Amino acid sequence: MGTRAIGKLLRGAAAAAMTAALAFTLTACGGGDDEAPNTGSSAQPSGGGGGDGGSDGRQDGSGGENGGKDGEEDTALATIKGSDGVNIVVTSAVRDQGGFVTVKGRIENTGDQVYAFRHWTAGDTELASKGASVGGMTLVDKKGKKRYYILRDTDDNCLCTMFPSGLGAGKTADFFAQFPAPPAETTEVDLQVPTMSSVTVQITDK
Repeated sequence: MGTRAIGKLLRGAAAAAMTAALAFTLTACGGGDDEAPNTGSSAQPSGGGGGDGGSDGRQDGSGGENGGKDGEEDTALATIKGSDGVNIVVTSAVRDQGGFVTVKGRIENTGDQVYAFRHWTAGDTELASKGASVGGMTLVDKKGKKRYYILRDTDDNCLCTMFPSGLGAGKTADFFAQFPAPPAETTEVDLQVPTMSSVTVQITDK
């Protein structure tokens, strides 16, 4: 082989080697760029997952504790159980400086029919015409031998909770009823409701 041919072969081999080296370098650089996003995306869900896991359970637990506290604040002073599945739970009877006693609580309909409070107005036709209510409730001061009826406004509406549609089966509703206050020395009274038994409740000062 001549000297010229050998030189041509050497130049070709050198060019091929440079091309291969350049291609390898580009490939290596491209692989490094691809790995960076993959590393970031895998780390982000891991951190987010840890945050979610840390919040599970604790929030539910604190919610349960709050529910318990609410229940403790709503302590029953007295309960009247009706024969038709309607119960009255009295939670407060508070005397205020205006000379009133406000009784509050809840009514539970444990029956399977709507309760219409049909007899709770104690025969007061004017009150009954305005719709279902707890208007027939009274407070009895045994020592003072006096009965106190629910107050009414200038339109003859009772200062109490109204139930235009009654109380649905399985439902519970809050109620209030406002009465004239008995003398300051009277600290307990009997709450009486038509068609139901009476129950003694303690009066507290506001």
